[in-house]
Amino acid sequence: MKHESVTAGWTVTATAGSVPVTAQGTFAATVPGSVHTDLLAVGAIDDPYDDANESALEWFHRTDWRYATTITPAQADPAAPGERVDLVFEGVDTVAAIRLGETLLGETANMHRGYRFDVTDLLAGSELPLTVDLTSATTWAEALRDRLGDRPGAYSPRPFNFVRKMACSFGWDWGPDLRTVGLWKPVRIERWTTARLAQVRPLVGVAADGAGTAAVHVNIERSGRESATPVQVRVSVSGVEGTATIPADEDGAVLTLRVPDAPLWWPVGHGEQPLAELSVELRHEEQLLDGWSRRIGFRTVEIDTGDDEHGSKFTIVVNGRPIEVRGANWIPDDHFLTRITRERLGRRFDQALGANLNLLRVWGGGIYESDDFYELADERGLLVWQDFLLACAAYAEEEPLRSEFEAEARENVVRLMTHPSLVLWNGGNENLWGHEDWGWKERLGELTWGQEYAEKLFADIVAELDPTRPYSANSPFTPRRTPEQAHPNDADRGTHHQWDVWNRIDWSAYSNEIPRFCSEFGFQGPPAWRTLTDHVHAADGGPLTALEEPCADPVFLIHQKADDGTGKLDRGMEPHTGVPRDFEDWHWAAQLNQARAVRHAVQHYRSWWPRTAGWIVWQLNDCWPVVSWALVDHAERPKPVWFALRRASAPRALYLAPRDGVLSLVAVNDTDEIWGATAEVRRETFAGERYAESSPALEVPARSVQVVPLEADLSTAKDASAEVLVAESDGLRAVHTFAEDVALQLDPAPLEATVEKTEGGYRLDVRARSFAADVTVHPDRLAPDATVDDGVVSLPAGAQVSFFVSTTAELDPAELTSARVLRSANDLRAVGVRPAAPIRPSGNPATDPTAAPATPATPTDAVQENS
Repeated sequence: MKHESVTAGWTVTATAGSVPVTAQGTFAATVPGSVHTDLLAVGAIDDPYDDANESALEWFHRTDWRYATTITPAQADPAAPGERVDLVFEGVDTVAAIRLGETLLGETANMHRGYRFDVTDLLAGSELPLTVDLTSATTWAEALRDRLGDRPGAYSPRPFNFVRKMACSFGWDWGPDLRTVGLWKPVRIERWTTARLAQVRPLVGVAADGAGTAAVHVNIERSGRESATPVQVRVSVSGVEGTATIPADEDGAVLTLRVPDAPLWWPVGHGEQPLAELSVELRHEEQLLDGWSRRIGFRTVEIDTGDDEHGSKFTIVVNGRPIEVRGANWIPDDHFLTRITRERLGRRFDQALGANLNLLRVWGGGIYESDDFYELADERGLLVWQDFLLACAAYAEEEPLRSEFEAEARENVVRLMTHPSLVLWNGGNENLWGHEDWGWKERLGELTWGQEYAEKLFADIVAELDPTRPYSANSPFTPRRTPEQAHPNDADRGTHHQWDVWNRIDWSAYSNEIPRFCSEFGFQGPPAWRTLTDHVHAADGGPLTALEEPCADPVFLIHQKADDGTGKLDRGMEPHTGVPRDFEDWHWAAQLNQARAVRHAVQHYRSWWPRTAGWIVWQLNDCWPVVSWALVDHAERPKPVWFALRRASAPRALYLAPRDGVLSLVAVNDTDEIWGATAEVRRETFAGERYAESSPALEVPARSVQVVPLEADLSTAKDASAEVLVAESDGLRAVHTFAEDVALQLDPAPLEATVEKTEGGYRLDVRARSFAADVTVHPDRLAPDATVDDGVVSLPAGAQVSFFVSTTAELDPAELTSARVLRSANDLRAVGVRPAAPIRPSGNPATDPTAAPATPATPTDAVQENS
């Protein structure tokens, strides 16, 4: 097998549409790439991530393009006797006609699969033009919608559910509407003789005696240029080999290998991640025809969905061990997919691990991620939940869509099944729930809507191709029940999405339910200050801070995609911190409220393990600079919520939370060792005067939770506005205030701070004269590369913490301790506030906030480590 890349010499030209003068003509094209990035590289368009430039690029939606290059004479060498030559496109975005010379090779309408064309008879040793004519995916999808009948979706009339293209390319409530187009994966020529490896499908497992097993299904394609002949297959892993001959009249074989005492692959926090190279060779006599290799890991996985006294479980079990899932939802890390590198993915994975997460869910409105993504997950022990690519819409089950769904599912199941990190196939996002609740039934009538995909097609494909992994029909999903028997989003059964909190009610309501597995929940907050101000300026070109109401600025709102998003942020913070008038204070309060909301949810969910077997916060990452639910913004800067989540999801954590009406100390131990310790619990004034103390013993078994009810003198305040409950053990600290910030007598300037220059940056030593809530440093305000190692730290009176700021810049130490950089919840008590924005109906049944007002808030709980 010979591979030759076809990535040089490409050009791109608009062939139809209302194209501005700056984008007319022919431009050099990068393959893999997209038209947007090509035009951006030569200055033909402004950066769509800046200001209001996204809106200026709507002409892209209905423009057709031609990619062109030349197959050189060397590439066009005639096929040798018995040789087959294929032209392979790994990914085309999206609707295209591909020609070599005057010959139409084929047409594409799916960016989630590859295409292979036999060009053997077209090569004669002379150069040939290769063209790819790309039709607007929007107009193509609209035409199909007109033919098949409209189906409802979260962002109608955008027709993302009528074309097999990344759904969020059409915009989402956190992403831009840019509708990319291009050759987004490599193009190559492959030359081969006799036969090639068409498919290698290893079913990897662990036998009852602990031996690793790999049943390797090998399928071949024969060249057809000579009489079929027997070929040999050799498979090897961990020093074990197997061979087989595929007879001339057959096209496949199964070779089963057994690896004695194979080391198990474990999720992070449960063991090591040993990987073994599995290789396959295809030979004819002594000639190597083709080869294939991947790294595999020996492990088993199942989902326990058994019924119990609380409903139906949803527990991921790896190697027989139930795993407490601490996860984040994953969206494409850049709207322009070809800018996502392995190095960038590695940094994002390390941020997930740094927040003590052990699972990423690849959400159904994005893409099947690159091989790099899953390889990095394998190496790091991050579990992967993989959606099939349906999201928040009804999908027609007729042709041509059904065949495309099947083709992409088959291709990607086989491509990804080698990865031990992949533990679940999921049939789509919010499709079953949407059909039940969002008014779809009335609009659909007798039209198909995707039920067959979720409940049969994908399930059958997984059962056929990858029976080693479990399948779930959707997220959310109630196992073994029809909607008439149990709601698809029933918190007591299977997986659950909690979006009432963001859309309609206060975040304190997270603790009103005990879900079996919460696969989506989250709260919005703005990106880091520099990320926002580097990309977003006011409509008049000036800074956002110069406006009286920057949150209503039309340019700012282009970077806030959620229905009534700023109104929800206002109403979400009003009962907790109040709504600051000044934009810089508003920015900090919104970030802080996001951190507190997610922290509250995670503490509650973890306190109910194993009844609540896991949670997946929405979302880890951003695809562009935007106000969103992300833990890490598009410039890769962790938001305060990342620090809050890191503490709340630590393997060992302390919380203070109500349980059965009694304020309790909750100790979570997700390690293999018993946690034996003594906790120190005290109720004191903000100034540090102690009123009550206790020293409860902790004896928390491995992978368990202990709940210790507290005595009344600890759990009841004399003055709820001026007291705090503090619990400490083994370097961990939890704090609980008896009222919300708006009712607390917090010292607005409680901190003393000193700065010392150190190697690689600065150490900021902070001491609290009075109780200081959620102390956070924002060093990016001083230098673009400045980062800090900690944040959202609550300090009782007399406590201190050191923050380490890394930067190559020379900073003024006084600036590091200034009010705009060193912040706490306390300083919001000294700022002016305004009423929250009124509720604005959205018309979207999935996100309409008018159903109910915000519920009353509950006191704030915090968890942290001592320094």
